[in-house]
Amino acid sequence: MAENGASSHAASSPLARAEQFVWLTARVLEQRRFAYHFLNGAHGADGPGGGDGADAVETALAAYGNADGGYGHALEPDLRGPVSQPLHAGHALRVLDSIGRCGGLRVERVCRYLTSVSTAEGALPAIHPSQRGYPLAPFVPVVDDPPSELLATGPVVGLLHRNEVWHAWLFRATDFCWQAVESLEKSHPYEIQAAVAFLDGAPDRPRAEAAADRLGRLVREQRLVALEPERADAYPVSAGYAPGEHHFAHDYAKTPDSLARSWFTDEEMARSLDFLTHDQQEDGGWPIRWRQWAPGTALEWRPIVTIEALRTLHAYGRPIG
Repeated sequence: MAENGASSHAASSPLARAEQFVWLTARVLEQRRFAYHFLNGAHGADGPGGGDGADAVETALAAYGNADGGYGHALEPDLRGPVSQPLHAGHALRVLDSIGRCGGLRVERVCRYLTSVSTAEGALPAIHPSQRGYPLAPFVPVVDDPPSELLATGPVVGLLHRNEVWHAWLFRATDFCWQAVESLEKSHPYEIQAAVAFLDGAPDRPRAEAAADRLGRLVREQRLVALEPERADAYPVSAGYAPGEHHFAHDYAKTPDSLARSWFTDEEMARSLDFLTHDQQEDGGWPIRWRQWAPGTALEWRPIVTIEALRTLHAYGRPIG
């Protein structure tokens, strides 16, 4: 990229179009994440954007932090208000992981927060009751005694293991994840994604590979993936999802080294990545496919989705810039 904006020769590239979209619409955090991944290093590279780039991302992320060690302030855009929530913490950890900062005292503080809101099983609820009174998406209701959720726990536990973080809370949370993943029968795409996130980081690799193999068969049997994106309407949409809220191979196997990659043939993966490439909108951003319930949240989500789409395409060697 040119120093003062997108270079003219690459004005029509996916990356150049996405850059304009991000500067136009994104929060400071996503602007700095985009710069870290795609502007500070080699052209289009998903590598470390230098210490200053990582510092800038971390500074922006810190604005969402709370005194209890958690994160709030709509870091995860579907949960509004200042209070800390497990889903915000998971979002923060993914950001830290992406810049190579998922460790040290910052993560120790997050783990203390996660311990404080964990259920009797040692796992995480999707929504802690402290959210009551603040706006949130209608598909994530607040209850007084929320159950343990693989959706909230799996990605956090897998990510912490992958970064070799050790904390007393992790032992019980890991046991919960194994039990939840290995007992999954009837499921839905977001739960499967959470399971994959756990398995990709779980330290017991043979057990993780066996569990992933079973889940891959389940995903195909229950038609939880649209293997022909051009005929997505021929595939069912899970109960409670928005019309057209389908999931594709790249949604499960976000990188080639994910255990979910083995679920799909090369041809199926190529079709999915072709679809992802062509799903970029005229304004340069990628769309969100789940239920949109407020204009502001949709606007905040799209740059996040755009960054992840570009990272997935780059991970698979697809040209982006």
